[in-house]
Formats: sequence, C-alpha cells, structure tokens
Amino acid sequence: MSSIAPRGGRFEPRLEARRRTGARFRWLCRVAVAFGVASLVLVLVDVVSDGLAVLSPEFVASYPSRFPERAGIRSAILGSAWMLALVAVLTFPLGVGAALYLEEYAPRNRFTRFLQLNIANLAGVPSIVYGILGLALFVRFLALERSILAGAATLSLLVLPLVIIAAQEAIRAVPDSFRAASYALGATRWQTIRHHVLPAAMPGILTGTILGLSRAGGETAPLIMVGALTFIAFDPISPMDPFTVLPIQIFNWTTDPREAFHALAAAAIVVLLSVLLLMNAAAIVIRNRYERDS
Repeated sequence: MSSIAPRGGRFEPRLEARRRTGARFRWLCRVAVAFGVASLVLVLVDVVSDGLAVLSPEFVASYPSRFPERAGIRSAILGSAWMLALVAVLTFPLGVGAALYLEEYAPRNRFTRFLQLNIANLAGVPSIVYGILGLALFVRFLALERSILAGAATLSLLVLPLVIIAAQEAIRAVPDSFRAASYALGATRWQTIRHHVLPAAMPGILTGTILGLSRAGGETAPLIMVGALTFIAFDPISPMDPFTVLPIQIFNWTTDPREAFHALAAAAIVVLLSVLLLMNAAAIVIRNRYERDS
C-alpha cells in the first residue's frame, strides 16, 4: 500500500494562518450582520417616524378615501381578519391531518418519499405562482369570484406546505417510548395519537401554524392575482364579499404620487408590523408555556 507524502517530507499544519483566516471570516460575518441589522433599523425608524404622525383611532376606524385627511384602514383590517381566520380554518386541520398520515400511518416506500419531496418543493414555490393557481382554480373554475373565500383558499395553498412540515417535525420529535407505553397498555393507534402524540407535539404544531399565518398576513402578490380590490368603503360581512387587506391597501397608497398617501402607507405598515409581531410573540409564548408544562 502506497501513501502520498506531504510536500517537503513532513506535515505543516500552519495553525497561525488558519487562526488568522478564521478571525477574518468571523469579523466578515459580524460586519454582514451589523450591516443587515443597521439597514433594517434605518428602514423601521423611517417608517415609524412617518407613520406615527398619522396613526390615530380615527385612522383605524375610517374607510379608505380619495382625500388623505379622511382615509383609513377599517375595511383593510376587517378583510385581513377575515382572511386570517379562514386560512386558519382551512389550513390547520388539513396540515395536521396530512402530517399525522405521513408520520404515523403512511408506509415508508417510494411513494411516501415522493410526497415528502414534493411538499418540501412546494414550500419554496414563489407566491405569485399560487396566485395564478388560485385565479384559475378558485376564481374561475369553482366560480368563487373575487371573494374573501377565494383569497383565503389561495393563501391556504401557500402556507399549507409550511404547516405540514412544521407539524411533521413536531410529531417526529415525540419520543417513541410514548407510543410503546401506550401500545403496551392496550391502546389503539388512534388512541395513542390522540392522547399522547398530539398533546406532546402541539407546541410545535401551533408555533408552525401561527408562523404560517403571519406569512399569509403579509402576502400581496397572490391576492392581487385573485382580484383583491384596492378601494373598499364597506365592512365585509360574509366570505363571499369582495375584500381588501392591509398589504393591498399599503401597495395602493405607496403607488400614489401624493406625499400625504405615503404617510398613510407608513401608518398602515406600522399597524401591519404590530399585528405580525403580536402573532410571532404569541407563537413564542405558546411554545414556552407548553414546554414549561411538559
């Protein structure tokens, strides 16, 4: 057996050169993080400083208007609330059910691996593609028209792969000893899942669902494709009503050449960021509470 000897006949680790290279890379990473954080802070400061001057109870309670001093986000907030509620109703049972089937019932074969691969690929599909799919399937084929239900179904397709993946990871993290102990006491598979697997996996499932809903709450492109309106001066009262949401209202105001509407857009961004931060905070609180109880 032959071996290749290092050049010069002996190995030179060059530890000092490696340490210097590692230190340079570490500082490069710190500079990149600092640059990203600083850019984010500057944008937030600019948006908040412009938006707080306009933000008021009247702004939240008023309908959109062509006159900046009368414009508000009431219909957009209600449309976003409708949208998130319907997306949660559609996504949670389908996502958790699919995850339970794939993890607890589906055989480990090529077809199951094919499903897993496609779910992972769907999680990375651009949102505009889901908008085109929603326009063809829900608006035209199923004749849901340009309604809240059509928009919610489209956003459900968008976040469903994320919810499935998060639920699978949470279910997979449950120790097999829980299942073995339940089976040893005579429980069926469904009783084991219902009383032991699901309660243990619920923190991860709820966290993934809330994060998926927060993404749906900030989407614009799919809703533009399915026909979300930019001007709604009434409260949506049913899933079949026309709608607008906060991201669409922000998009509409930012494209207006008048400076007054740009300040209104900044105020709406502050409201949207507050809602998304509250949703993410709720996910953290739920996770920590379940972990502490367990």
